[in-house]
Amino acid sequence: MNKILASIFAVFASISIAFAAVNVNTATKEELMSLNGIGEVKAQAIIDHRTKNGPFKSMADLDKVPGIGEGTLKKLEKDVTLTGKTTVVAPAAAAKKDDKPAAKADAKADAKADAKAAAIAPAKAEAKADKKEIAATKKEEKAAVAADAKKADAKADAKAVKKEAAADKKSEKAVAAADAKKADAKMDAKAEKKAAADAKKAEKAEAAADAKKAGAKADAKAVKKDAAATAKEEKAVAAEAKKADKKEMKAEKAKADKKAEEVKDAAKK
Repeated sequence: MNKILASIFAVFASISIAFAAVNVNTATKEELMSLNGIGEVKAQAIIDHRTKNGPFKSMADLDKVPGIGEGTLKKLEKDVTLTGKTTVVAPAAAAKKDDKPAAKADAKADAKADAKAAAIAPAKAEAKADKKEIAATKKEEKAAVAADAKKADAKADAKAVKKEAAADKKSEKAVAAADAKKADAKMDAKAEKKAAADAKKAEKAEAAADAKKAGAKADAKAVKKDAAATAKEEKAVAAEAKKADKKEMKAEKAKADKKAEEVKDAAKK
């Protein structure tokens, strides 16, 4: 019976060993320390790394943890998983599995690796801090350059806007001057047209006045001529009348003289 129980226990032990796996994304420090080649320092380094950078996405990401190299990765690849539940092999079973010399060598290697990781960690942390500080400085400088560039662009834009406004003002002033000149030219043309019309009207009025004056002069001359003709005609008539009167008087005198002669001759007889 004891042999049967021992056989059953060995089967279950072998099954547990076959399916033992530690999820490095969820395992506790103690669970991580159950892995071959992982001591307290490395376990804490794994936890610090995943806390700061998030879950491991591949086994290769474990190489980024201080103190873990290719040798350790080879030891871990069969016992580590990135997903699922952590199943840890009991320490007694693990001790029974490994022989004492191998366990001693692993313990020594772990101690050495832990010491190395402990020595490297501060330097790596310092280097990381320096890198972070350099990155921050670089980012700050980049931001300053971007701010200066933005300021320069804003200044250039303001200068361009000012220049454009000045150009617009100059253009508006030129347009206003051109409009004023055009208006003055239009007014001058209108004034010249009016002056020409007034001059033409004055000339026409003067010509009419001259024509009227000339007409009046001609009329006066004609009247004078008519008057002279009338006076001449009246004079001629008067002269004719006087001549007729004289002739009539002469005839009457001759008649009277004849009658008087006849009377005288009659008296003589």
